[in-house]
Amino acid sequence: MKHKIQLYIFTIILGLFVIISTSLHVCAQTSGILLSDDQGKTIYAKNPDKPLIPASILKILTSLAAIKMYGQDFHFQTRAWYDQTTQDLYLKGFGDPLFVSEEITAFADQISRHLFKLVSKEIISSAVIRNIIVDQTYFAPQITIPGAGSSNNPYDATNGALCANFNTIFLKWDSQRRKYISAEKQTPFPDILAKQIRPKSKKTDRILLSHDLRQNYPGILMHYFLKKAGVKITGAVLTGKYTGDDKACIAYTSSFSLADIIKKLLQYSNNFIANQLILTMGARTYGPPATLEKGTALLNEFAQKSLGLRNAAIVEGSGLSRRNQLTPAQMRDVLIAFMPWYEFLRRDGKEFYKTGTLSDVRSRAGFIRGDDNRLYPFVIMLNKTRTGYDAIRRMLREKVPKSYMKEPISY
Repeated sequence: MKHKIQLYIFTIILGLFVIISTSLHVCAQTSGILLSDDQGKTIYAKNPDKPLIPASILKILTSLAAIKMYGQDFHFQTRAWYDQTTQDLYLKGFGDPLFVSEEITAFADQISRHLFKLVSKEIISSAVIRNIIVDQTYFAPQITIPGAGSSNNPYDATNGALCANFNTIFLKWDSQRRKYISAEKQTPFPDILAKQIRPKSKKTDRILLSHDLRQNYPGILMHYFLKKAGVKITGAVLTGKYTGDDKACIAYTSSFSLADIIKKLLQYSNNFIANQLILTMGARTYGPPATLEKGTALLNEFAQKSLGLRNAAIVEGSGLSRRNQLTPAQMRDVLIAFMPWYEFLRRDGKEFYKTGTLSDVRSRAGFIRGDDNRLYPFVIMLNKTRTGYDAIRRMLREKVPKSYMKEPISY
């Protein structure tokens, strides 16, 4: 009996050893880890040159490319033009990722002031708009992002030249009035929307608008805010082509700088913003309309020529696609270039970081501030396994030098 118990215990231990050994082997084959100092000198590395799926840490590269192209003080513009002959108002977007309700309200106030000024100068008899015509032609129609689904979830929101509130609306059920109302006080829910939106349940939820509706949604909100500002509107909201003279246009400059946009992109891991940025960069470089091909060509060229990342594969800008491929060493090079803007990342104590998650992918990249006040770039890329993620983080923190310097390093 004693020998049977010993054999049983031995069998269990052997089984556990096989499981652990197999897990470690899988992890070794499908993971990459790297820690370096702020000059790129390696402190610890495992599979540093193995191409892996980065998931959302790719957004750091997208952010860096945008900063280098636009500058962190850049502000997106949206244009309007009032045809005094037809009384039509044209709206044209150029890919502003944060064209939210507050921005549309401010733009409506700017347009209404322009119209009332024309009335005061007797150039037009009254502040009347017939149709509001939305021009989406700066982007190609129906751009598909690899890895994005077709669900109603906001992370599957599609991109476009003029997108209001990320092509979504936040609704809640009002039990007293027995109808849906906006869950955001700054965003109206006019009847024209209520007739076309049918939520599936009576709960507070952010809903992705249908393709046809999202084309006109910025114009629908503009219609509401212009009427609120005292402008009479007699027609409808349509899609069409902006035909005005750019010199005579009403240009609205976003209140958000590119720095503001990238902070939101990285803090909230916003896929829509990331791909909106690469699409606008592609159109700016190769000419409109914006396409995914132009955007990824720009991002791959930036990665290769500006950062020296050979054989990197980037098929979109957010990290949604499994066809994106970077090595830990390449990601380390991205981090070193991004170091001046490390505070744009999320923070946990002495760690500034961005995470990435797909169904069987877990990644993390950023900087650990050492006791010497230097930043130590680190990369964790686990593919087909999540084994040891927390242990790896602890190990990397322990490997950061503990020596002190007399003067802090500024980046």
